[in-house]
Amino acid sequence: MKIWDAHCHLSTPGRTVDERMARLMEIADRVGVERVVLSMGLPPLITNPTPEQLRKKNDETMEALLHWNHRAFGLCYVSGEHVEESLKEIERCVEKGPLIGIKLWVAKRCNTPEVEVLVKRTHELKGLIVQHAWQKTSGNPPGESTPLDVAELATRLPEVPLVCYHAGGNWEAGIRALRPHKNVYVEIAGSNPTAGFVEMAVREVGAERIIYGSDAAGRSFSSQVGKLMGAQIPEVAKELIGMGNLRRIITPILKAKGITP
Repeated sequence: MKIWDAHCHLSTPGRTVDERMARLMEIADRVGVERVVLSMGLPPLITNPTPEQLRKKNDETMEALLHWNHRAFGLCYVSGEHVEESLKEIERCVEKGPLIGIKLWVAKRCNTPEVEVLVKRTHELKGLIVQHAWQKTSGNPPGESTPLDVAELATRLPEVPLVCYHAGGNWEAGIRALRPHKNVYVEIAGSNPTAGFVEMAVREVGAERIIYGSDAAGRSFSSQVGKLMGAQIPEVAKELIGMGNLRRIITPILKAKGITP
């Protein structure tokens, strides 16, 4: 089974971007991960970046692709707190550069008009749109989206494919919140490899709407691959989750950039 990982970071050890990338791919090779999607540059991850910090993070992500563009894709880090500057980053990094979509994290919730502007522009470019979402028992910080926020955005933009990272953290609630929205893909990274997680996602939204991700190196490749490999679902479903679905939704922008999917 081929695995494309939709959710990776450059948090592996290394003195340079290239050393970190080489280490990341060395570990990926051990567990059979063929390709990775990177975002947000080098550590530390910045929750509410300035425009200058966004640009630096995107420069680092693009540098990581220089020697690994046959194994890696990259996403442009943008923020609803800086719409005009983020639109310029989308133009620089996605429209004219090598990145294939945007990463939205916790600066501003995704059901706001500011984020919607960024999502619409990326969709015009056929780019991949991924949104971190988590539903914390103790309550989310002001800018952190919940699965319900993703559902609200999906309702307003039903023609736009969206990827909800982490299945919302509290995955049982997240999967149910996202279930009615056919344009939302549920990504499974970032939580413990709990038995029944992937099985419930397949049962509730269908294997065609689930995407594999690890959140490496914050989470180990092995624990996240185990979440998929150990799931009690048909092999054809594992193949869709492991690679097929991600490959299908990024094919339009890869073709636009002249890249063979």
